[in-house]
Amino acid sequence: MSLLIDYKKANVYQGDALILKDVDFKAEEGEFIYIIGKVGSGKSSLLKTMYCELDLDEDDTEKAEVLGRNLLTLRRKEIPALRREMGIIFQDFQLLHDRSVYRNLKFVLRATGWKKKADINTRIDEVLTAVGMQDKKDKMPNELSGGEQQRIAIARALLNDPKMIVADEPTGNLDPETASNIVKLLKDISQKGTTVVMSTHNIPIIDQYPGTVYRCKENVIADITKEYNKMDKKELEEEEEQQK
Repeated sequence: MSLLIDYKKANVYQGDALILKDVDFKAEEGEFIYIIGKVGSGKSSLLKTMYCELDLDEDDTEKAEVLGRNLLTLRRKEIPALRREMGIIFQDFQLLHDRSVYRNLKFVLRATGWKKKADINTRIDEVLTAVGMQDKKDKMPNELSGGEQQRIAIARALLNDPKMIVADEPTGNLDPETASNIVKLLKDISQKGTTVVMSTHNIPIIDQYPGTVYRCKENVIADITKEYNKMDKKELEEEEEQQK
């Protein structure tokens, strides 16, 4: 198994505020990882460092590698190539509302160097089929439900056959059944070899689709997978619910 993410003693800041201290975080090929914790505990900030939306300080981090690249020495012009190897899924979908599903996906492929129309059309059909949305190709985003929009966002993340997917609260605005379907879809994707790292407040979903569990708490992130099964889930749920 190859290691796709390897952080050692990384310190994550928002401005001058230290959000997470001495982060040790690893992700292997095909691994399915949850990051849980209260709002403001550092989940989103950590994910942003993975796709270089938030910088890590070379003087304050021992190691930070993603997809074989050293984030501490990565130059700005190299970031687009890194992002092309990963899929990023946001809670608010971030679809372009002035164009159809097909044109949303075509826009991404064109922007990442795809030129042949036949290849573009084939790839769009493949990812829409993968997420069960092939019949929505000509719909506008505002004609889709929240769950359908999130499926399109996942299809968009799959376009360039990513080695890993980073998902920030992908079920945050969805009803329980739709949320479950979305996480099942991501779990299925991980079982085909794509690493999935997702933040969530949805504790019941972790029992439904088990994976590695990291918890952000009091400026520290820890792998709690072994302890998780023995934890009081009700207490965890209540803590997460208070933060919504």
